[in-house]
Amino acid sequence: MEAIILFDGICNFCNSSVQFIIKRDPKGYFKFASLQSEIGQQLLKQYGVSKQIDSLIVIEKQKVYIKSSAALQISKKLSGFWRCFTILRVLPPFFRDFLYDLVAKNRYNWFGKRDSCMLPTEEMKKRFLV
Repeated sequence: MEAIILFDGICNFCNSSVQFIIKRDPKGYFKFASLQSEIGQQLLKQYGVSKQIDSLIVIEKQKVYIKSSAALQISKKLSGFWRCFTILRVLPPFFRDFLYDLVAKNRYNWFGKRDSCMLPTEEMKKRFLV
């Protein structure tokens, strides 16, 4: 079974992160949808996640991961040394999420944002939910 990553489609950092994940997920375990998309909104409703949430979300095996837990869930499936980051699970979630929130709060200022969601390449399209 695959996992679904919901991301902020207008955030440059988030879009770059999706491309980063795709390159390090050669088996195609992760599928993607923007939070702003119709399917993204349907998944939020289906899993009882607030539409106001401003976070990376991973849905895997009927479980929802948000913020730093979502990032660590992703890292454990990536190729290369990225799996090593799962050791950060030993840190209390309030500490991990504090750091996550710091980046999330400033992501538009630091990395910018788009007027609309990114358009995936033909190769990437099969990884996106529509």
